[in-house]
Amino acid sequence: MARFEIFEAGFGAMGTTAQADILLELGMMYATGRDCEVDVVAAHKWFNIAAIKGSARAAALRSELSGSMSKLDIVKALREAREWMTMH
Repeated sequence: MARFEIFEAGFGAMGTTAQADILLELGMMYATGRDCEVDVVAAHKWFNIAAIKGSARAAALRSELSGSMSKLDIVKALREAREWMTMH
């Protein structure tokens, strides 16, 4: 399975660190193409959400990735992250 969404009922009850670690791994999966196609927009989205949840590493990776992205791709990633945060 290359992609999974986090819709489990217990996800919101997990500790913030555990959430951030899982979201960071999603970003790494998309950034490196591990088990999926490389998708920098999705990677930025998951790094952004992980950073919001407290991951300093995700914040650094998001910043590094942003340097190689177009402004339109960054806007799309930020919009997708905002939508995900609103839904979850």
